[in-house]
Amino acid sequence: MSTSEIEEEKIHFSNVISTFLSYETYSLAVNNRRRKDLYTLPQADQDLLAEIGYKEKLEEVDRAIVSNADFLKKLVADPEIFGHDLSPEGDEDSSLPASQGQVHSHVHDRSRGHGHGHDHGSIHGQEQGHGHGPFHGEGLGHGHDPGRYKSTEFDMDKLRSTLKQFVRDWSTEGQEERETTYAPMKEALLEHFSGISEEDRRKLRVLVPGAGLGRLAYDVAKLGFSCQGNEFSHYMLLASFFILNKNDQIGQHTIYPYVHTFSNVANRAAMLRAISIPDVLPSDLPPNSNFSLVAGDFEEVYGVESEESEPQSGQWDAILTCFFIDTAKNIVNYLRIMHKILTPGGVWINVGPLLWHWENNSTNDPSVELDLEEVKELARKIGFDISNEKTIDTTYTNNSEGMLGYIYHAAFWTATKRT
Repeated sequence: MSTSEIEEEKIHFSNVISTFLSYETYSLAVNNRRRKDLYTLPQADQDLLAEIGYKEKLEEVDRAIVSNADFLKKLVADPEIFGHDLSPEGDEDSSLPASQGQVHSHVHDRSRGHGHGHDHGSIHGQEQGHGHGPFHGEGLGHGHDPGRYKSTEFDMDKLRSTLKQFVRDWSTEGQEERETTYAPMKEALLEHFSGISEEDRRKLRVLVPGAGLGRLAYDVAKLGFSCQGNEFSHYMLLASFFILNKNDQIGQHTIYPYVHTFSNVANRAAMLRAISIPDVLPSDLPPNSNFSLVAGDFEEVYGVESEESEPQSGQWDAILTCFFIDTAKNIVNYLRIMHKILTPGGVWINVGPLLWHWENNSTNDPSVELDLEEVKELARKIGFDISNEKTIDTTYTNNSEGMLGYIYHAAFWTATKRT
């Protein structure tokens, strides 16, 4: 990375930390706007709203926001886990232990300061072992000054999406949604390697790009495979590191992910409902599990020709992409990289829509947007044989008790690398 890229990344990470820390002030101000609007109404209208408990609801939302803020501050309590100090004179050599207990994260950071995340939950859709060694960071850090950056609504939307992602990946409430997509992927993985004993699964290397908060990768490691997740978003990386490494009991934390909008709310209980996380203990992986998380852009981490530490070409037995391939600017390169890094006969299992994240972007980034048939034909031309095709209807970070939900007719397939 160039000096300017490193500096850009430091600034971005500092801004992300600032967004976490300014959540409380920002969100309380949004809720207080509702109070101000209330007081602009005629007194008779105010009295009627008081009778149905509207003021009390605003107070309950305030309390939920404060509780969320306390939780979010825990996520950024140790941002130095990601690498160097962001202060001007910071020490840029930081490599330290990651966890308490069994779970460790091995992070090579090659993130960039901007770019996409994985928010399929909004109508716009834009942005969006654990090995047994230390947690390595290359370019993320701390030393931030939250006073230097004023978080935007876009920043806060990403943070609110992260709270909803906790529901999807690490709560009992999210089980039905994630199992709609994760279960068929795990079944297809087991089917492809049905001739391999459970004992030998650890020799098989599975990659999960766009890992989000890490539940699918964790589930694959739980099955006994050697599994590595890859994630680009700093919001997701901070959250996944926390949930995987800083918890020692089920239901340790409580969040209120649905208090940020008063639209399409059926009742107060649905909006104010508390979600307990995690629903499992991430440190309960089998002994000698190999589960890691690599930070950075998928194309930059896995698309290089070789690395001294770990050449990627032909090194992966399986790749699982869940709501991921539509984050590509150039889908040709995504598929080419996946084909290159798979072993001969290796399997690529995919599920997701085609909500192209860079379509109509305002940053002048290139974007190639194919329809589903074109994606599959491209995959065949690159060297994949596609089978086991079906459509899976699913939501993504949906509020199951809300009055609005988006259903994706997600494409599922198993593809093998042609030998």
